[in-house]
Amino acid sequence: MNTVDPIAEVEAIVARAREAQRAFEKHGSQELYDRAAQAAAWAIMEPERNKHLAQLAVETTGLGNVPDKVTKNHRKTLGLMRDIKDAKTYGIVNDDKEAGITEIARPVGVIGAVVPSTNPGATPANNIINALKCGNAIVVSPSPKGVPTCEALLGFIHAEFDKAGIDCGLVQMIPGRGSKEKTQRLLEISDLIVVTGSQNNVKRAYTSGTPALAVGAGNVVSIVDETADLMAAAKKIKASKTFDNATSCSSENAIVVVDSVYDAFADALAASGDALITDDTKVTSQLWVKGTLNPRVIAQDAEKMIEALGLASEVPKGTEFLAVETKGIGPKHPLSGEKLSRVLSVYRAKDFNDAVAITKKIQTHQGAGHSVGIHSSDEGRPLILAKEIPTSRVIVNQAHTFATGGSFTNGMPFSLSMGCGSWGGNSIDTNLNWRHFMQTTKIVREIPANEPTLDDIFAGYWARSGK
Repeated sequence: MNTVDPIAEVEAIVARAREAQRAFEKHGSQELYDRAAQAAAWAIMEPERNKHLAQLAVETTGLGNVPDKVTKNHRKTLGLMRDIKDAKTYGIVNDDKEAGITEIARPVGVIGAVVPSTNPGATPANNIINALKCGNAIVVSPSPKGVPTCEALLGFIHAEFDKAGIDCGLVQMIPGRGSKEKTQRLLEISDLIVVTGSQNNVKRAYTSGTPALAVGAGNVVSIVDETADLMAAAKKIKASKTFDNATSCSSENAIVVVDSVYDAFADALAASGDALITDDTKVTSQLWVKGTLNPRVIAQDAEKMIEALGLASEVPKGTEFLAVETKGIGPKHPLSGEKLSRVLSVYRAKDFNDAVAITKKIQTHQGAGHSVGIHSSDEGRPLILAKEIPTSRVIVNQAHTFATGGSFTNGMPFSLSMGCGSWGGNSIDTNLNWRHFMQTTKIVREIPANEPTLDDIFAGYWARSGK
């Protein structure tokens, strides 16, 4: 019986991608790159295919819900296409006469992309579109549960490529259920790695020897202060927390509420569909099993989650998420970390300064560099958070899940991968976007000399400190 060498299989796939990419670049144009990106985008956005991918994702991963995945597939892709519509990614992209530098866009080559089971359609589509827009080929390595959705997505993309006259070798995937061995080889022989998902994969990416764009863990904390519109904040937090059953890394995992509005905000949350649990042991005893998150709870519909936690008789019928009062922060207090479920930890703060201190402590424990939120009408407070918290984003008066990864009502790039800077052990602190999939060659011409004197540089220093 002949067996396929898994390493040779990955090497053959990457070789095929490299061949396709070289031809794509050789015969490239902005129109060709745009057409390829549009083909991949329509492959996931066409309504019937979108619905099929959403249904398949929920059936095979057991995570999230179909209506929200349909929305995510559509809006994330539409927003990305808006972002890249007029972006120059071919030929001369900048010509600075004064500096004497002309920049020419160049593809990176073959992108190796590792994608999670939480978004097995939207995340690879996002990476594929960005890669094609910049003239690259891409090989996707899905999580084992995400394989069927990824296979279906690539089938739809290849069908669109056939219609558009584009080489299907530009977009491929590692076949089968995947393995660490095959993924590791992809990491080693790609020209650039993009990793979204487990922190083990992130660490492997950064130590593979290949340039890597990998993102940190989420554990979003949002502050509700005494100046907030409480009902508006409650509705936004509810919408964000429950979307796709909290599969997003941008879903709130904790809120910190200032004491003077705590009770009023608890009422607003209740009106929005939560049930407040005052004894956190009732949740922790079932949310974690042998130190890991209970799979019967992760990214499940509210009714299933509540049943799995044994709380069906203790919360009102129709409860959409649980708000759990707690105080502890750190490894011995799991409610202070990411929960990937419709469970929201609630901390009471004495005042705004105390709320900042609690938020900083939580972020230092887990989720550093990702993002925090604030619901406030005090325009100066977001700046305080930006200076005090180890975070790359401060989301102001918005539903966090929708705002962090790009929104039609803010200026963040549409993305499903949020860089967390050095705080989160990442090479980027921005949303992963098309600019990360392109490099440039610089033509450098001589210009008139611009050499300062020592006095130009040091006059102020000498005046204060002497020579």
